[in-house]
Amino acid sequence: MFEVCLTKTKDMTALPLVQNRSIFTEIANRFSEGGPFFMTLILICFLLALVFLVLGFIYLKKNPQKSAKMINLTSEVSILGLVIGLLGSIIGLIEAFDTVEALENISVMGSGLKVSFLTTLFGSITFILPRIGIIVLKGIKKTEAARE
Repeated sequence: MFEVCLTKTKDMTALPLVQNRSIFTEIANRFSEGGPFFMTLILICFLLALVFLVLGFIYLKKNPQKSAKMINLTSEVSILGLVIGLLGSIIGLIEAFDTVEALENISVMGSGLKVSFLTTLFGSITFILPRIGIIVLKGIKKTEAARE
């Protein structure tokens, strides 16, 4: 990712500087901004979904019943990650509204909205990526079934 920063010179004019930031640094920053509790739960769901998906691919030819079970587990865990992300969003919005109410200043609401959208984003990614894997796995199963 590239980030544009403005630096001031001696004559007080702003010069844009482009800083190169790695994708992993950006993800780590967004992870910490989203709140460690919900983001960790979503990460656990994502990793479990990937493990179940890989096991589904491994058991595809060896044990089709176990492969189907792994597909179901992948589906359930990815949905759980999505729901946890939405729950984090709701709690983030409630915290943002509580802060606005306590300070009577709407300008602080941006940080609460950011947190709520980050958990939704990561939850959605946790749902979508394993779904793509499930679609590929089911396509491979249908292709192999048609060959037999």
